[in-house]
Amino acid sequence: MNEYLQKCEAELVNGYAKKRHPFRYFSLATIADDKPRLRTVVLRKLLSDFTLLFYTDLRSAKVSQLQENNQVSALFYNPKKLLQIRVDGEVFFETDEKILKSYWNNIPENSRKDYITKLKPGSSINEDDEIEYDAENPNFVAVKIKAHTIEYLQLQRPSHLRLLFSRADDQWKMQNLVP
Repeated sequence: MNEYLQKCEAELVNGYAKKRHPFRYFSLATIADDKPRLRTVVLRKLLSDFTLLFYTDLRSAKVSQLQENNQVSALFYNPKKLLQIRVDGEVFFETDEKILKSYWNNIPENSRKDYITKLKPGSSINEDDEIEYDAENPNFVAVKIKAHTIEYLQLQRPSHLRLLFSRADDQWKMQNLVP
């Protein structure tokens, strides 16, 4: 594996392994009504061959957007290292109940509330409304992004470094780009 692709892998692993790592939270871009939509999600794991994993509420707008168009872009930035990694890929939803249960069981109890609200995410409520929960019916889904391209941008002096890795026949090919 190319040394820069290895650096990408190491940074992404640190993103979920180290709580304060800047890659823990990343921007996810989807398309809805021919318009880009962005949100921040939590990197839960890097699976084999650059497949990213995050969790969300099954009723969230991003899920319906991903069901209509499963092409996404994920953007990671480390301000201390001046390193940006962009992953473009295709989304798949985990359907194996055993795997989903293991993911669910690894979520801390206090964080599970993100997936058990009675109303779907983004629902309108009054300022003084209490949010109600239904622990018996979680709306939990695990989302996988299979990377097709990875762009590595290292800001540095005297020259920035920009590389594009593309997957072809399950092999990664590197191309140098003008930063």
